[in-house]
Amino acid sequence: MKNTQKTKQKANGKSAQKIIDDYIGYVLQAGKQPPSVFKFCFDCGLSEDDFYKVAGSFEGLDRIIWKELIESVVTKLTSDQAFSEFTSREKVLSFYFALFERFKSERSYMIYKLGQRKIEVVPGYLKDFHKIFAEFFNQRIAEGRAKGEVATRPLIDNGYPQLFWVHFAFLLHFWKGDNSANFEQTDVAIEKSVNLTFDLIGKGAVDTAIDFARFMFQNKTN
Repeated sequence: MKNTQKTKQKANGKSAQKIIDDYIGYVLQAGKQPPSVFKFCFDCGLSEDDFYKVAGSFEGLDRIIWKELIESVVTKLTSDQAFSEFTSREKVLSFYFALFERFKSERSYMIYKLGQRKIEVVPGYLKDFHKIFAEFFNQRIAEGRAKGEVATRPLIDNGYPQLFWVHFAFLLHFWKGDNSANFEQTDVAIEKSVNLTFDLIGKGAVDTAIDFARFMFQNKTN
């Protein structure tokens, strides 16, 4: 019975990967989504039942693709013992370097999706990606606070996770337009922007400025 279940899961996994590969191949060649699930399955020699076992729609398939991209990176990083010894800053740098390295294998597909202009903070196909992203950064911020790497600033620090999402959007846009060999300029942008971000949310000049502004305001009102 167990062997039968394993064989079935393996077959379903192969079927799911074929559907994803065929879908990516279709959108890259046609420059658009298939007109219908029926037409896509007919052209690829699949049954609609096979498709719906994997996803309920093409957007659902896009969500799976993006989710698996970030899941594979987070799983690989967090399973490495050395990663647990890193500072929060080092963990974020490692995450971005690994994530954008993983993106290379699907760059053409990702450029296609990023080219679909929608005014959304989190597009539908990035919902699952964003959830995993937010969980990862909430953990890094909590660790950073505990170790004194991230400053506690009432009314401000609750926005740190969103700050990192905006930061990621910037890096994604930079990578999209990066023409350097092996996307070396993106690596530089990651390092410089992550260092800047941690300088801003860490204890230092920003806290001094806030403290001075509070002092000036209090003295002005007295």
